[in-house]
Amino acid sequence: MFELLAKGGVLVGPILLCSVIALALFLERLVRLGRVRIRGNGLVGGIIQLLKKGEDQQAYALASQDPSPMGRVLTQAMEVKDQDRETLEAVLGHATDTETRDLSRYLQALATIGNITPLLGLLGTVMGMIKAFMVIQEMGGKVNAAVLAGGIWEAMLTTALGLAVALPTMVAHSYLSARVDRYEAQLRDGGVTFLKAVGARLHG
Repeated sequence: MFELLAKGGVLVGPILLCSVIALALFLERLVRLGRVRIRGNGLVGGIIQLLKKGEDQQAYALASQDPSPMGRVLTQAMEVKDQDRETLEAVLGHATDTETRDLSRYLQALATIGNITPLLGLLGTVMGMIKAFMVIQEMGGKVNAAVLAGGIWEAMLTTALGLAVALPTMVAHSYLSARVDRYEAQLRDGGVTFLKAVGARLHG
């Protein structure tokens, strides 16, 4: 295997490095997202019930002591719950965006690896083909089919390797992005529920 990869040229190394980085990023995000518990409407419902009873301090304590993303979002919202609706919406939106950015960290890097590895493979193939045709020129047009075929398949190795790295990387990116989108939707749903409850209390 190592001998085969060595024939692929200088770009095999960068492609393999990309594969290692992509695997590390995927595993890190997989573990991180696996530990996330949004808490969603369960936490929001508990806080709203306390607010309805006038137990604002207990509601704030419940939010601030919860380590989930929803807990952090609601903690910031509780700090401005008595201000105007625009301020509360802005705080909820900013807090949700902050949590979403944290959840989606490194996903852009994963997408970049998925996009550049096929290009690295293609570049390696082009460089290999150039070398193969240079050999043909040096032979004065007396083409040796074995030499030509060997040069071409060695050149194609980098394209195959680039695609082999890119395909699972893009699948991993899509999977993680879908999970982040689902978490973001839960955070926004919880924020809307909280906003409605606070608005009803202020107008009640």
